[in-house]
Amino acid sequence: MSSQAARSGAATAGRIPAPKRPAGTLYRGREGMWSWVLHRITGTAIFFFLLVHILDTSLIRLDAAAYDAVIGTYKTPIMGLGELALVAAIGLHALNGLRVIAIDFTQWGVKHQRLMFWIAIALWVVLMLGFAPRHLMHVFGGE
Repeated sequence: MSSQAARSGAATAGRIPAPKRPAGTLYRGREGMWSWVLHRITGTAIFFFLLVHILDTSLIRLDAAAYDAVIGTYKTPIMGLGELALVAAIGLHALNGLRVIAIDFTQWGVKHQRLMFWIAIALWVVLMLGFAPRHLMHVFGGE
């Protein structure tokens, strides 16, 4: 064994091994990852709602009776719960979007991104607590 190999072996023997990450992932389930996941899910859900909304609204040009039938189905309790989910998705997406803007355009944003995530979640919960009971009363006839 050469003296250089012996020196390099001795140099690496004293090193602390790097912590192992779960295979195939960089994230470990922290706020940044959940923020990213929730932003993609809510954005995709809002996109599909807008697509369906454009399609059902365009029915008025084709057949007024078909349009009235589709709008009639939207007055069911299941669709009322869907509306609640839509408002929840829009609220969460908007608040997280403001968080992302703060991270991208301010120096303190990256440093405080974890705190801003929890602030966005808290604001979302407060807004939903204000909206959901009133909406559910309307959907289930409690008005």
